[in-house]
Amino acid sequence: MTDFQLKTTPEVAAVFDAYPSSVRPQMLALRQLVIDTAKGIEGITHLEETLKWGEPSYLTSIGSTLRMDWKAKSPNQYALYFKCTSRLVETFKAIFNESLDYEGKRALVFKLDAELPTEILTHCITAALTYHKVKKLPTLGI
Repeated sequence: MTDFQLKTTPEVAAVFDAYPSSVRPQMLALRQLVIDTAKGIEGITHLEETLKWGEPSYLTSIGSTLRMDWKAKSPNQYALYFKCTSRLVETFKAIFNESLDYEGKRALVFKLDAELPTEILTHCITAALTYHKVKKLPTLGI
């Protein structure tokens, strides 16, 4: 297997450090799930971790950008954001239905006090990080 490279910046670390202590562990767990999922996907050797709109974002050469954030206006939840013009969230709704909480066509929303649905999320993250390869498949390869 080819060596996996994560390209990140101090600015991303600063955003994670700035999250309240009640939120930081969940955000770091979601971050680690994205990184671990990317490492396991054949064809992905580089993952770029950067900021878009001030939010930690993840890019691959074959995928659609993922973003994540917690917002003070909704203090009991955090979210994983997808490009709203993609078929990602609508496909997740069709496959996983009520197993996940959604925000329109753009996000999966998680409660701070609930366990992260890692098995389902791994499928969602994989579909996003490989979107350009799977976007013509009926269920995006899930």
